[in-house]
Amino acid sequence: MTPDASRELVIGLKVEARRLGFSLVGVTGSRASGHMELYRGWIGQDRHGEMAYLAREDSVARRADLTATMDSVRSVIVVAHDYYVEDAPDITADASRGVIARYARGDDYHDVVREKLLDLLSWIRDEVGGDVLGRAYVDTGPILERELAQRAGLGWFGRNTVLINPAKGSYFFVGVLLLDIDLPHDDPFEEDRCGTCRACLDACPTAALLGRDAQGAPVIDARRCISYLTIELRGPIPIELRPGMGNRIFGCDICQEVCPWNEKFAEACDEPAYRAREGLDGPRLMELADQLLSVDDRQFRELFAKSPMRRAKRTGLLRNVCVALGNWGARESLPTLERAIRDPAPLVRGHAAWALGEVGSPDAVSVLVERVSDEDDDWVQREIELALS
Repeated sequence: MTPDASRELVIGLKVEARRLGFSLVGVTGSRASGHMELYRGWIGQDRHGEMAYLAREDSVARRADLTATMDSVRSVIVVAHDYYVEDAPDITADASRGVIARYARGDDYHDVVREKLLDLLSWIRDEVGGDVLGRAYVDTGPILERELAQRAGLGWFGRNTVLINPAKGSYFFVGVLLLDIDLPHDDPFEEDRCGTCRACLDACPTAALLGRDAQGAPVIDARRCISYLTIELRGPIPIELRPGMGNRIFGCDICQEVCPWNEKFAEACDEPAYRAREGLDGPRLMELADQLLSVDDRQFRELFAKSPMRRAKRTGLLRNVCVALGNWGARESLPTLERAIRDPAPLVRGHAAWALGEVGSPDAVSVLVERVSDEDDDWVQREIELALS
């Protein structure tokens, strides 16, 4: 392909990408990552928590070099797909309702964005008139998407570690399309436009954001992040972090909500797939808990089919709801928590015990005392004893 033909192809594919619904699109090369020293240092400090897949040597190698994923890669198209949706009125201030991260209220973005990327690949193949090898990724492989997005000119890394675009904010998904053809590159985004702002650091209720390191890279301790605690963590949530979760039951948008770039530029997206499903836009905690307590794992998967929330699994989501009920601390939640402390899953029972301790009413104490003699799990037993104390 001649240089002129390559430039024409990039102009056309950007038009097509926007027709497909992508708000931003850029092109970069396939050179090795420049972030691996920082990445390995982050892993070495165990700040990835239980996300062992991030530390596997094979996946680290693939993050370092795109050719380990696709040996013929020569260009990378990077796209952004907006997902911002408005909160229901007063949802975050109403402790009786659960807050679900905006990206997870509708259909699974992995499927939505990947399908559009494959449509873009088909368009490219038609334009070139020959075989073009391409692979699409949307958080579905060991690829440093945000670094590629910065190299393609889409934005910079904010102090909250999220990619921020100066005209859109940060409420967008990043997808990449690896191609085996040479295309002209866009200029990288070199500026850091956070300036002296530290709104995200000050707002994080669990102190997960650690500012920038000596090289200027933003650092997060995933082990303290509400998104990690409510989705990736499979075991008990550390007791000292539970109060800071408030009523966030799946993911967290706090560091984006306070970002001045989002306050100024965030607009509701027009993608139907991301509209909140019924019951996921600020659900009543007791209603959601009762629903989850009435289904098994198979029914849970059916209930949340094609939803990102399936990742937490039934026990994880119930655990999160119990924490939110404890933070609410209302006596009216007692019947629900009494059911939860008898759930088959120890993970649910233990967090229900903590929540009953936070309610702290005589009736809640009675439930805990009654459960002491029946509980056969050592960890749950300790949670009950701590709640009673």
